[in-house]
Amino acid sequence: MSEVTGTERPPLGIRLLHALGREPDWPAMTAGELVALREAVNRKRASPLARLITGFPDRGATIRWQEVALPGRGLRVRVYRPSAGSGGGDAGRTGLPLVLHVHGGGFVGTAVQSDWVNSHLSARLPAVVVSVEHRLLDPETPLSAAVDDGWDVLQHVVAHAAQWGIDPARTAVFGESTGSMVAALAAIRARESGPLLRAQVLVNPAVDLTPAGFDHASMRRYANSPTLTMPQMRLFQRLAVPPGTDPRTVSPLHADDLGGLAPALVVVPTVDPVADHGRCYAERLRTAGTPARLTEYPGATHAFLSMPGVVPQAKAARAEIAEFLREALAT
Repeated sequence: MSEVTGTERPPLGIRLLHALGREPDWPAMTAGELVALREAVNRKRASPLARLITGFPDRGATIRWQEVALPGRGLRVRVYRPSAGSGGGDAGRTGLPLVLHVHGGGFVGTAVQSDWVNSHLSARLPAVVVSVEHRLLDPETPLSAAVDDGWDVLQHVVAHAAQWGIDPARTAVFGESTGSMVAALAAIRARESGPLLRAQVLVNPAVDLTPAGFDHASMRRYANSPTLTMPQMRLFQRLAVPPGTDPRTVSPLHADDLGGLAPALVVVPTVDPVADHGRCYAERLRTAGTPARLTEYPGATHAFLSMPGVVPQAKAARAEIAEFLREALAT
């Protein structure tokens, strides 16, 4: 614990990276500056050198980009499949389970940053993992666009199960940070219209974009955490829910009914402004009768699952997610 703040200290690797970086002026950022920042950050995250931080993919899975034709638009997805000879290369007559993944970042981010965890899940479950390269937030693109991208890709893949080599009866959604919001909303929508989901995995979920979402104790305690700050969250909210938009429509924590949903694993790093979002959401799921397991990783920071090179707790979280999905997606 820090004697100055009374808060937990992040891992040394995170502190070093933070010390070497320069915090942007989030409140004053223009649309052009946001685009330039996004391009620079995503270029770094997709570079070979970034693997030292984001982790090296599991060699038991193949990875490729694929274009998906959605209503009125095309969208890229990153597809992870078990390699031939890895135990899941032959899907058989029923197909492999599907894990629909949504990466984090909000106004930055790319599916490539999650290669480490997604390739491992694909190889070890085994399963087909489809990670959505969703539209990113900017002044013209609210969060609802990313929500639609996640939902439309899920529906498309399930509707074309034979082409994708998946078993539509064994489907799960998995999101990180902003992606957890997209995944949680997909789970709520799927309850009403299908597909029937076996599980949902929500990692460091941000699930409350109402003004009350900033009142949690974790928001105050870790307002200046090295991987997510309060100014970042304020910019995220401003872009996600433009004036005149009801923030409750993209805030799963404020859904009217959370009963009857797919069983959830909620993974919370404790050094995270939105840690209380995950805690409260798990409690609301349980109260509504939806099975929910909450696991906290002391000392881990926001986005830790995409930074295994500098956050040791990521490996244990990956193992827990794999075991949870293995049980949920079993035939």
